[in-house]
Amino acid sequence: MDNIIIATVKEWNIKNYFLLAEKYKGRLNFHLITDPDELNYKFIKDLNPKYIFLPHWSWIIPEDVYKNYECVVFHMTDLPFGRGGSPFQNLIMDEIYDTKVSALKVNEGLDTGDIYIKEPFNISVGSAEENFIKLSSIVFQNMIPKLLDNEIVPVKQTGKVTTFKRRTPDQSNISLLETKSISKLYDFIRMLDAEGYPKAYLELDGIRIQFSEVNFKNNTLNGRFEVIENE
Repeated sequence: MDNIIIATVKEWNIKNYFLLAEKYKGRLNFHLITDPDELNYKFIKDLNPKYIFLPHWSWIIPEDVYKNYECVVFHMTDLPFGRGGSPFQNLIMDEIYDTKVSALKVNEGLDTGDIYIKEPFNISVGSAEENFIKLSSIVFQNMIPKLLDNEIVPVKQTGKVTTFKRRTPDQSNISLLETKSISKLYDFIRMLDAEGYPKAYLELDGIRIQFSEVNFKNNTLNGRFEVIENE
């Protein structure tokens, strides 16, 4: 049986990994990598995987890995639009709510690889984490099975190239928003609300107020705030 490696650290992806492995039990051997140090040629060469899937993977993929094995990453834009970092946050900031998830082959460039398939994805509501969980379902229930069940040949990207810059923690300061409407505040707070992301905040006389779990209803925002004393 062919070996399939899935490399991810997010708990929602790990949950879906086990469901996928059960679905293909007896047909494919699945192997999970959650330690970035294990994604190296020496560690995986004996497995000789048919595919290495890397959902929500933030680490550099070694050249001897992607040149010897078919490595597939999933990017939350309609490539070549939106190459680069922080795609969810950059889409929200540009008020682009209908996007696509692109499954692409890893090469030496940043999100420049050939495209296998794309799936539509709407990000108009919900926190970053809620959207990442929805994205995980699309990747594990639709996209990876399509790649496993069909011999899909990737094709070169076409269209105008645009590139996103990775956001920094300082950019989570709400005071930097040029337009502070209710809808803009809703988008800004929710787009940063996920495990491992710097939450939206305000600074006030030596304290930081962080915002999360925001809801938008009847032209009113409600949610959770946390007050932290700056050191």
